[in-house]
Amino acid sequence: MNLKFLETFVWVARLKSFRLTADKLFTTQASISSRIAVLEGELGVKLFLRDSRGVSLTPEGLKVLDYAEQMMDTMQALKQSIETRSSKVGRIRIGVMDTVIHTWLSPLVARMMDSYPQVEIELVADTSLNLCDQLQKGFLDLVLQTDLLRQESIRSLELASHPMGWIVASNSIYNREYANLAELARERIITYSKNSLPHQEVLSLMQANGVSAPRLNCVNSVSAITRLLRDGFGIGALPPVLVSEELARGELTLLAIDQRPPNLQVVVSWRVGVDLVDEVVVLCQQVLERYAQKVGENYIVLAG
Repeated sequence: MNLKFLETFVWVARLKSFRLTADKLFTTQASISSRIAVLEGELGVKLFLRDSRGVSLTPEGLKVLDYAEQMMDTMQALKQSIETRSSKVGRIRIGVMDTVIHTWLSPLVARMMDSYPQVEIELVADTSLNLCDQLQKGFLDLVLQTDLLRQESIRSLELASHPMGWIVASNSIYNREYANLAELARERIITYSKNSLPHQEVLSLMQANGVSAPRLNCVNSVSAITRLLRDGFGIGALPPVLVSEELARGELTLLAIDQRPPNLQVVVSWRVGVDLVDEVVVLCQQVLERYAQKVGENYIVLAG
């Protein structure tokens, strides 16, 4: 069915005149009559009645009008959506922590490039502490990190969280049973950078279990942590999602210890009033939802 003919039908119904519709659509009255005749032939019903008072819809025409207007509204919305997305220009500065880089950053960037092909995406990788500082100083527009920020010009939203675990090289001396957390804490623990939220959570958990001075080795790179663990240099306190492939291949093992650090939060924070950031926040939620369906709740839990 020709959408132009449907549009012609809608305008005839609204203006109640073939002549006025011809003027509106910059064509001839004969062309308008021809379009309506073709549409009536395709639908197998008569759409209009003509008499001395003008043009009126038949009962069948009234039914068709409702659907035709919905189709026109849908087409208009689609055109506006495409025009809005393709016409966006400029730059957006996004800061990301290592955990996001190694999980769902690539799908997010792909969605952004598809939705806003003319927008320059500037990515900055850093620790959550540094990213928050850069956002507050105005050097970044949006950051993906671990902390809910409370500031008048900044909004924050928890997107999801990653369960944490104790992870070791399968062929290392650390791959054994531990009676409790205090026994495990006597070994070398490798975790996130000092004073980060994950580091503080691990430290608090240890202290709550009577370990006043655990052997924490702080590393600000997920790749470096993973490499150290694979080479058997200690016990990693990190989300298993970051080493899912190594776990699947049997290179690394998740220790069966019930006492684990709290889930690692994933928070999006953004500056109020910056163009495009609200749309990117929505994209983050959509991408994360698909990612969660892919990897499962053992690796990620969406925020309620």
